[in-house]
Amino acid sequence: MTQLIESVPNISEGRRPEVIAACADAVRSVPGVTLLDIKPDEAHNRTVLTLIGHPEGLQTAILALYEAALATIDLRQHTGEHPRMGAVDVCPFIPIRGTTMADCVSLAKQVAASVAERWQIPVFLYEEAASASHRRNLADIRRGEFEGLPAKLHLPEWQPDFGGPAPHASFGATVIGAREALVAYNINLNTGSLAVAKAVAKAVRGAVGGLAHVKAMGVMSSDGRAQVSMNLVNTGKTPIYRVFELVRAEAARFGVTPSGSEIIGLVPQQALLDSAAYYLQIENWDPALVLENRVLEHV
Repeated sequence: MTQLIESVPNISEGRRPEVIAACADAVRSVPGVTLLDIKPDEAHNRTVLTLIGHPEGLQTAILALYEAALATIDLRQHTGEHPRMGAVDVCPFIPIRGTTMADCVSLAKQVAASVAERWQIPVFLYEEAASASHRRNLADIRRGEFEGLPAKLHLPEWQPDFGGPAPHASFGATVIGAREALVAYNINLNTGSLAVAKAVAKAVRGAVGGLAHVKAMGVMSSDGRAQVSMNLVNTGKTPIYRVFELVRAEAARFGVTPSGSEIIGLVPQQALLDSAAYYLQIENWDPALVLENRVLEHV
């Protein structure tokens, strides 16, 4: 069986098409790697790339991406709604086929060592690759952002896993790790109040008593609407429809309703099917009812 791993690197650029194209071309040029999706966001000033390939090719592609980002992105000139600490801000590896989480952890460590050695960029490992419990959560690692890196990297508890105790002048630092698939899901509200978005995000955020497996923050979208921006890290246990309904309920306290939602990057098919079954109230629901699923069983 062919080994396949997914990677979803986030670069801190969503406004300059030529920079996004240069980073995308860097990974496209590697044999055995397929760029599945590119999702830029102007307000966040961030782009999510989704690529898949065998471990060796993926390692080459990710290093090419770091090189392209280093040449084109300077965080000293960067502003945006989304927190960030590096030009390639985060780079997770996800097992897809013929690979295990241990394989992804090993790949993350290999890539991290190369990034630090080649370009003197400090690297933190996170999620399943984390070297300590307080480093598992991306938000904890990124707290303070690019501007706070010089002070943070001198704290004993925040020494990078690879690289020295000083940020790269233009690149900053980066976070590399291994995790299960997640869904990046944003819900726009029919208000321009950032305070409302932040209050709703706090109500649904798992870390402070909301829904388990949900990370959320309030931001402003590029069209001026307030937005609850989320990572759903286990849609099997906390499905998309449950998140949407809680956001709807919490927003109603402020006289606000959702005006739409968006998925950033790619989403597992089952997550959408579960939501369709919920809203259509399909009493005899079974994935085998889906035509495409049945066809795949016979081809």
